[in-house]
Amino acid sequence: MSRIPNNRISFSFSAENPTGARNGGTRGGDCEKLNPRFQLQPGETYTIVDTDGPGMINHIWLGGLLGHESIIRMYWDDAEYPSVEAPASAFFGYPYDESYVRVDRDHKIITLNSSKVLLAPTRGYNCYWEMPFRKHCKITIENRGSKDVDLFYEVAGYYGEIPEDSGYFHAVYRHEHPVQKGRAYTVLDKVEGKGYFAGLFFAVGVNGTSWCWCEGEPKMYIDGETYPSINYTGTEDYFGGSYAFGNDTIPEWYQTYSGLYTGLYAILGDCREKYNVQQRFLLYRWHDKDPVYFDKSFRMTIDDGIYEPPVHSPRYDDFTSVAFYYLTEPKALPFELPSHFELFMR
Repeated sequence: MSRIPNNRISFSFSAENPTGARNGGTRGGDCEKLNPRFQLQPGETYTIVDTDGPGMINHIWLGGLLGHESIIRMYWDDAEYPSVEAPASAFFGYPYDESYVRVDRDHKIITLNSSKVLLAPTRGYNCYWEMPFRKHCKITIENRGSKDVDLFYEVAGYYGEIPEDSGYFHAVYRHEHPVQKGRAYTVLDKVEGKGYFAGLFFAVGVNGTSWCWCEGEPKMYIDGETYPSINYTGTEDYFGGSYAFGNDTIPEWYQTYSGLYTGLYAILGDCREKYNVQQRFLLYRWHDKDPVYFDKSFRMTIDDGIYEPPVHSPRYDDFTSVAFYYLTEPKALPFELPSHFELFMR
């Protein structure tokens, strides 16, 4: 970036500077830590950002091994309801934090490298989604668990004029464990207004047979369509892969990858671990270069099925997703967040 915009003031909220004020950081000396974290008590909600606009958030980092018990919410302008609500771990691409060891099947710490999200060792959560606000911004973390949670954080951005056509960032969590056999999984529905679909995290826990789980078709319905305008031919195709990510051809096993806009970045599950035999696949797809625009409404589904010509057969796998989209105004989310028990038992 060589251009220097006028009238922008950088900010950064952290445990050492919780108000994000200029000259508001630590009063400690060199090599002295005074307040590097905040400890969330069970049932407590902590506000990490509370500020007036206009402005833009362009980086969020969270640390502290946050899991499904830690719920992140974001509120834009005068809205009383969140436009973002999800377990912090799932929002940053780590949806199975509670039930698997912290390494993948190759005994490596799970990482993700992409244009929007970076998952760095160990559970260093980073996102680079642009999050503009005109009047106000509030971001909170709730501890719905039974133990204290150590919260390390830094939220960076700027105050100043934002582009007139800037949309409001939305993100919503959903899961079905298992998907109802013979029915498509709903990623998004009842999204109303003008905006665009920006991408999703997608996790699959394989149940039942060893047949390929990735033959279901992702389908997108724009402005109330009966039939989808955007229709991919398979799940692996939507995420940029082919032939079951390598399992249906040489070398005949699934292979991970992580790119700017899409990836299958981790495979969990190891039969050498007690009660840890179910393979789970973690994927993402960002529509940076091919956003899906809509004027009135948007809906997206992904089938869960087998295709072995001439046989089409439904499956009953566990699907989990976090969908990201932008709207011209803050809106209530289309799905309610599951209870803490439901998240824990997923």
